[in-house]
Amino acid sequence: MNCPECSTQEVFGSNVFSDVTMRERLPKNAYKTFRLVQQGKAELDRATADVIANAMKDWAIEKGATHYCHWFQPMTGTTAEKHDSFISPTADGRVMMEFSGKELSQGEPDASSFPSGGLRATFEARGYTAWDCTSPVFIKKDGKNITLFIPCAFCSYTGDALDKKTPLLRSMDVLDKQAVRVLKALGTKSTSVIATLGPEQEYFLVDKKFVEKRLDLMLCGRTIFGAPSPRGQELEDHYFGSLNERVASFMFELNTELWKLGVSAKTQHNEVAPAQYELAPVFSTVNVATDHNQLTMETMQKVAIRHGMVCLLNEKPFAGVNGSGKHNNWSMVTNDGINLLEPGVTPHDNMVFLVFLCAVVRAVDKYAKLMRASVANAGNEHRLGANEAPPAIVSIFLGDQLTDIFEQLAAGGAKTSKKGGELKLGVSTLPPLPKDSTDRNRTSPFAFTGNKFEFRMVGSTQSTAGPTFVLNTIVADVLDEFASELEKASDITKATQKLVQRIAKDHMRIVFNGDNYTAEWAKEAEKRGLPNLKSTVESLECLGDKEYIELFKKHKVLSKNELHARTEILLDAYSMMINIEARTMVQMANRQILPACIDYAGNLASSVIAVEDAGIAADAQKAKLIEINDLIAAMDKGTRELEQIKDKAASTSNAVKKARAFHDEVKPAMATVRAAADKLETIVDALIWPMPTYAEMLFIK
Repeated sequence: MNCPECSTQEVFGSNVFSDVTMRERLPKNAYKTFRLVQQGKAELDRATADVIANAMKDWAIEKGATHYCHWFQPMTGTTAEKHDSFISPTADGRVMMEFSGKELSQGEPDASSFPSGGLRATFEARGYTAWDCTSPVFIKKDGKNITLFIPCAFCSYTGDALDKKTPLLRSMDVLDKQAVRVLKALGTKSTSVIATLGPEQEYFLVDKKFVEKRLDLMLCGRTIFGAPSPRGQELEDHYFGSLNERVASFMFELNTELWKLGVSAKTQHNEVAPAQYELAPVFSTVNVATDHNQLTMETMQKVAIRHGMVCLLNEKPFAGVNGSGKHNNWSMVTNDGINLLEPGVTPHDNMVFLVFLCAVVRAVDKYAKLMRASVANAGNEHRLGANEAPPAIVSIFLGDQLTDIFEQLAAGGAKTSKKGGELKLGVSTLPPLPKDSTDRNRTSPFAFTGNKFEFRMVGSTQSTAGPTFVLNTIVADVLDEFASELEKASDITKATQKLVQRIAKDHMRIVFNGDNYTAEWAKEAEKRGLPNLKSTVESLECLGDKEYIELFKKHKVLSKNELHARTEILLDAYSMMINIEARTMVQMANRQILPACIDYAGNLASSVIAVEDAGIAADAQKAKLIEINDLIAAMDKGTRELEQIKDKAASTSNAVKKARAFHDEVKPAMATVRAAADKLETIVDALIWPMPTYAEMLFIK
C-alpha cells in the first residue's frame, strides 16, 4: 500500500477511538447501550462504563499511551488537561494497568485557578469534569509522552458551568427540542435535529527567528509597533497564489497530524495578506467541530515550530493588512439526513426551508447585540470594522434568489424562484458552467452560502463554542415561538404562510446584500435601527440586559449567575490583554526603541559636527536631527504618560469601569506612542533599528 490514497485512508482517524474501533473492541451489548447513550436515549450505567474504559485502556496502551487525561475548555478560551497514569500498585510491589468506568466518566481537577467570574471563591477548589461521550476520545503525542484524551465538560462543585462546552451542549439540546416541535407541526417524520459547523481557520506564519526578536509577538501575539511595509497586499497576488515550499511542507505535516486525530482538514490556501493562510474542515456536529478546531489551533502552533516558524492566531497581528477570522459555517440537519437550510430546486414552495430560514433571520435581527457580544475580544476589536473584515453592524446576506423570495413573501406570497442558469465563457474547449442562483458576499457578517449560514465575525483566536451556543439558543428561542403558533393552527398551510409572510415584513431591515465596508451602509444601518456596537466593552455590557438573562434562563443554557460570571470573565480578559500590551509597549519603548534612536541621534550629531568642522554646511543633517529629537521627545513623553494611565486603569476594581478605562484611555495613549515609534522606524538606520520590520516578517519565508 504505497499509494497516497491508501496511506491517507490508513492515517485518518488512526489515533481516534472511533465508532469503527468501538464496534471491533466492545461486546455487542455494550456497544448497543453506548450508542443509545450517545443519542440521549439511555444513561451510562457503571458496568457498561467499566467495559468501555477497559477497551479504551487496552487500545491506548497498544498505541504506546501511559496516561489518560480529561480534556476540557475552561473560560480561558484555550484547553486544559490533567494527566493521570494507568498504573495501579499491587500488593507485591509491582503495578498493573487499570482504568475504570468512574475514571472515564468523571474527573476532579482543581477549579480554583480557572476564571470563574465570582462563581467560586479562591479557597473553594473542587471542580468536576464529565465525559462528553458524543465527541470521540483520541490519542495525542507530545514529545515522547503519549496520552489518551477524553473530551469533557467542566463544572463547579455547585454545578455551575465553568467552561465553554457545557452551554454549547445545553444549546444543542434545546435547538433539537424546538426544531423537532416545528417539524412535527409541519408534518415531517424527523425525530431529532443537530446543529453542524465547519469553521474555517485563518492564520499567519512568521519565521521563528523574527518572533524571537519581537517581545510584542512573543507576549501579545500581535505587533504593537511596526511601520507599514513598502509593499503590502495591494497587488492582490498572494490570495490563492502558489504555495511556498516551506509553507507547503508545513501544511503537509499539519494535515497528516490532524487526520490522525480524525480532524477532516479539507481545504488549504494562501489568504489575502502576505504570510496569511487558511485551513477549512468538513462539517461535523458543533461540539465535535469545536473540539476539532481547538486541536487544529494547537496543532498549527506545534507543527509550525518544527518548521522553524511561528503560527500567529491573533485577529490583527499586523496593522494595515488583513486580520484573521474564523468563518463559522453553521446549519441544521435532521436524523434522516435533511439539511433544513437546503433551499432545493424551488425554494419558494419549500415550506420547511422557508420556516427555518425565517427563524434564523428573526433570531439574528432580534438578538443582533448578542451576536455581536459573542465575538467580542481585544483582538477582534482591531479587526471588526477594518477594511477587510465585517463591520460591527450585524446584517444578513441572503443573495438575489432568497431576497427576491423574501420580498415576494412580504408582498403576499412567493410564487417563483430565480434560477442560476449557465455561464458560457466563449471558448469552444471550455464547458458551460452551471451558475448558482446568487453571488456570494465576503463583506457580510452573516451570509447565506447555499445551504448554510457563514458567521464571519468570529475572531481567529476564539473558541467556536461561544458564538455557536448563542446562535443555537437564539434560533431555538424563535423556533419555540413558531412551534407554539403552529401547534394551535387548524389549517397548518395557511398558518405557515401567514407566519413566513409576517417574518418577511418585520425583518427585512436586517437583510443587506451590498458592500458592508462602506460608510454609506453604516448610515443606512442607523436609519434601519440596527445596532452598531464598535467596542468590546460596549458589546459585553449588553449581556446584563434583562431580556438576555431571561433568554438563557428560559432555555436552561445559562443561569443568571453563569451569564454574569461570563460577562465578568470576558471584561477582565479584555482589560488584562490591553494591560499586557501596554506594559509590553512601555518595556519595548524604554529598553529597545528609545535607546536605539538616541544612539542614532548621537551618530547624526557627530556627523553634523564633523561636516561643519570640514567647512561644509550640514543643513540636511541638522534638519534630520531635529526631526528625530522631536520624535524621541514625543515618544518618551507618550511612554511616561502611558505608564501612568495604564497603572490608573489597572487599579480600578469594577470590571466594566476598568474595561472602559483601558478602551477609552489606555488604547489612545498606546496609539500616541506607536505613532512616534513607527515614524522613527522609517528614519532610523536599518542597522540600528532593534527589531524585525513588517517587510521582513511578511515577505521572508
